[in-house]
Amino acid sequence: MQERYKYLDTYIDDQRSDGQYSFTADDLRKRFDLTDEALKKSLQRLKRKKKVAMVRKGFYVIVPPEYRVKGIIPTSFYVNNMMKFLNRDYYVGLLNAAALHGAAHQQPQNYSIITQGTPLRKIQTDLVNIHFFTKKSWGQNEIEKKKVNTGFINVSSPELTALDLINYHDTVGGFDRIATVLEELSEKILAEKMIESAKHYEKVVVIQRLGYLLDHILEKEELSNRLYYYLNTLEFYPCLLSPQKTKPDRMATGNRWKIVPNIEIETDI
Repeated sequence: MQERYKYLDTYIDDQRSDGQYSFTADDLRKRFDLTDEALKKSLQRLKRKKKVAMVRKGFYVIVPPEYRVKGIIPTSFYVNNMMKFLNRDYYVGLLNAAALHGAAHQQPQNYSIITQGTPLRKIQTDLVNIHFFTKKSWGQNEIEKKKVNTGFINVSSPELTALDLINYHDTVGGFDRIATVLEELSEKILAEKMIESAKHYEKVVVIQRLGYLLDHILEKEELSNRLYYYLNTLEFYPCLLSPQKTKPDRMATGNRWKIVPNIEIETDI
């Protein structure tokens, strides 16, 4: 068994030499013809030495010496391989995507991944905090490839990120935080691409709320006008800015977006 341990140490070193930070239990079984019991003991040894960490059952990441104190490597190092392991199409979204586009006013508390199919359980441990969100579909031209230490990861475009932030407003810290992020993110948003993303988006109310924020809170006239021209080709109805807050007695909007401003919004910028 001691000799087998050396093979595993060498395997990890080889993975790192190839720029890889992850592997699966199946990889080890195929490579070394290990029994389940031998594999379990080998991985326990590596975990005790903090050379590896299990992110999801059967999926492990390599922890090089410079990350041993933290006990884990950044999620961006292994997210692409993890989603291949889970056999899911994906993109990194919400506040993480905004940060990758330069809108990093606040550090995200978790890592947000958008995927398709049946919902995935979040991964929440002392070391890892990954939340999964599901959507029916998205356009491939709405996804960008971002370079990371281990290659490339899928990230939502600035335009799709803006729409997603509105759609998942209750999970990203509310509209004050969204407005703060949008203030920076809007510098990367292109009007034509925004319209294309809006055409693919399922919920018209998301377009209304985004337009209202761009128009009345952030005063981004060009973006908001272009978005409104598209919105005006659709049927849309009065709705609350924040559906979680109290509904007023009268659904009075007073704006072209038909948004009832039932909350006050302040940015941190």
